[in-house]
Amino acid sequence: MSSLNLDDFTDLIERPDGGIRRDAEARRERQIVPPGSLGRLDDLGEWLAAAQSAVPVRPVERPRVVLFAGDHGVAELGVSARPAGGAGELVREVLEGGRPVSVLARRLGVPVRIVDMGLDCDPEALPEDVVRHRVRRSSGRIDIEDALTLEEAEAAFRAGVAVADEEADSGTDLVVLGDVSVGGTTAAGVLVAALCGVDASVVTGRGGLAIDDLAWMRKCAAIRDALRRARPVLGDQLQLLATVGGADLAAMTGFLLQSAVRKLPVVLDGVVTAACALVGQRIAFRAPDWWLAAHDSGEPGQAKALDRMALEPLLTQGVSVGEGAGGLLALPLVQAAAALAAELPEKPKESERPEKPEVTEDPEVPAEE
Repeated sequence: MSSLNLDDFTDLIERPDGGIRRDAEARRERQIVPPGSLGRLDDLGEWLAAAQSAVPVRPVERPRVVLFAGDHGVAELGVSARPAGGAGELVREVLEGGRPVSVLARRLGVPVRIVDMGLDCDPEALPEDVVRHRVRRSSGRIDIEDALTLEEAEAAFRAGVAVADEEADSGTDLVVLGDVSVGGTTAAGVLVAALCGVDASVVTGRGGLAIDDLAWMRKCAAIRDALRRARPVLGDQLQLLATVGGADLAAMTGFLLQSAVRKLPVVLDGVVTAACALVGQRIAFRAPDWWLAAHDSGEPGQAKALDRMALEPLLTQGVSVGEGAGGLLALPLVQAAAALAAELPEKPKESERPEKPEVTEDPEVPAEE
């Protein structure tokens, strides 16, 4: 029996300040550019103002990428184009600067933090600050066994909560959340299908490194079998994460909820983060008000989850690589929205308008005789 009471998050999470948002909307109407002419940037600026409880909105100056990493036993079935247990190599490539997220983070000046929750490699192979939260080595094969024990799921969830507190306490003002995993999109598909009440084929995508048709069929079958195991525990979200999630997914769910508690905005990257957000919504219905969907990755499970949470992606670029890359692409949009909302001048008030010079009629010129 878990000692973690997830119902507490319902009471702890408040919506972004509605009064502040109305003030931000009123300020936007006074600015020199007509309201609506900046499209979604108007909404973004107002959302940020409400999240920060500040008008004018403050610039996003200390964003951070947080990536939760883990291997999934279901990858043994050949559901991924990457070898089972290969997430550790991806993590090393991110740390060495050779992955898309590394390049974008350097260009944008954003630090990247990786949190190993269940990689299938020796912890000595990675830096201590990466592995210190690890719960176990890889996750169970969810089509035939639980991903985690309930105790491991609780430990992973609490680790995610702790990471969110660390980021909030350090002054991070926005998080781009992503994953580094092999088999993670399969576990995410199970969670989305279970929570949305749809069949496996509706949520089965091709993954970050696209799989062929045979691998897709294996992935669909794995999600179908895991879905049978997920349905009996739908009423207990922690048990659901233990049964068909994984240590990285449990940690991301805890991170998302605690970020909402701490009023720390989060940008969701791909299908794995969307699936965790969907679990988070089931736990605390106000939590999605603190999250943005960065982009449409093309994964059907992501589209289903975002639709259920009424989150509309900011970008549609077909970026499916994961690892927070799509989230970083959306970051400049968020920063631009903050700058426009804060720095566009307001229209002068009527009393401040320069008076028009009086026009005097020319005196009549007498006609020449």
